[in-house]
Amino acid sequence: MSDRGYRRPRPLSPLREHLRDTFWFAPTMGFVCVFVLWLAASAVDEKIVTVLQREEAYDELGSLISFVQDAKTIVTTISSAMMTFIGVVFSISLVAVQMASGQLTPRVVRIFVRSRISKVTLTVFLATFLFSLLVLTSYESEADPRLVVSVPLLQSMLTLVLVGLSLLLFVVYVSATLRLMQVGPVVDKIARDSFRVLGRMPRGPGGPEGLGPETGRVVHEGRAGVLRDVNTARLVRVARRQGVVLRLIPRIGDFVVPGTPMFAVHGGAVPPRHRLRSAVSVSVERTLHQDLAFGLRQLTDIALRALSTSVNDPTTAVQCLDRIVQFLAAVVRLPLGTVHHRDRSGRVRLVQERPAWEDLVDLGFEEIRWCVAGSPQVSRRLLAGLDDLLLLAPEERKHPLVRHRALLVQAVERAVPVAADREFALLPDRQGIG
Repeated sequence: MSDRGYRRPRPLSPLREHLRDTFWFAPTMGFVCVFVLWLAASAVDEKIVTVLQREEAYDELGSLISFVQDAKTIVTTISSAMMTFIGVVFSISLVAVQMASGQLTPRVVRIFVRSRISKVTLTVFLATFLFSLLVLTSYESEADPRLVVSVPLLQSMLTLVLVGLSLLLFVVYVSATLRLMQVGPVVDKIARDSFRVLGRMPRGPGGPEGLGPETGRVVHEGRAGVLRDVNTARLVRVARRQGVVLRLIPRIGDFVVPGTPMFAVHGGAVPPRHRLRSAVSVSVERTLHQDLAFGLRQLTDIALRALSTSVNDPTTAVQCLDRIVQFLAAVVRLPLGTVHHRDRSGRVRLVQERPAWEDLVDLGFEEIRWCVAGSPQVSRRLLAGLDDLLLLAPEERKHPLVRHRALLVQAVERAVPVAADREFALLPDRQGIG
């Protein structure tokens, strides 16, 4: 397997991707950081008071006490208003996300869940609220500079800094949420995520060597769900230690149930099952971490909803076709299908099935082609995309493109009785109808 152009996954890549699909990790880490920051700021404030008392600078210390008492009003207002502000902002945001999922596809919700700006904004908002509460505990009723223990000067200043940061993030967050409601940025985000997956994929088909006889199978024993990702590095290590070759039977994105064969073992005894189970992640829905076809699936879903009679938005379908053609053009000359993962000595240890070229072409065009007979804008864009891919594709990959083009022409000819309308609908146009 050639590694040219292939970026090997980082050691914590699966864990990192799983945490990105959660909304609790960032705020939790924010709470920990805020508590540490408050302890450090409290220690600095106490140190300032100690130094001023040691030098008998009571006038300066009295001025600080007066300033901090004035700042206490602001901190109290912040602590009481911040949770209301958080509730209003995210309630409106959830309505916006619900509207976007209804207009495009429910799969776009994952874009909001994985959005860094959403998590950073929520984390800073909650951190500001928690920090203001902690600062309020540092205020003392004692006003005598000789007896005071702590004057939360730095803590008050940090609270104001967090408020300013919250306001800045609020503007950025609203802008990002509004973009989520627009078709162009959503399909662009899906396309960029798909190219990131492509960048992590090994470059190279399965090698010519045989796997040897199958000596055992390992079935799935966990909960039913979608095969989300596999830790290929761990599986290669397990297979190397056991001296076998593992073959992953389902593809990433397949739905598996308990009892479904998960691994076939070739050339030796079955490795410890708990090590294999820990290297496989099954979840309730697909993700783009290792699923090369999921981006096309999302783009196709958006196009199909746009072409439905209830929505009737062919321009959105054309925008999706733009990205589908872009992705297929990027993989048209890449080796696809079976991948052999090797250990350090170059021996094959893990065999994994990926979508082949024909699978990706069918996923990108088949369902859309069934819906375009009555929409000349989409049929023209689809023909232009197929023609562009035919120019880029090597000879051995042109067959599925030629087949889809012929079927599209036949569908339009059956659905459009007027010759002039047929000629117009079958004229390739990269803008559909410019």
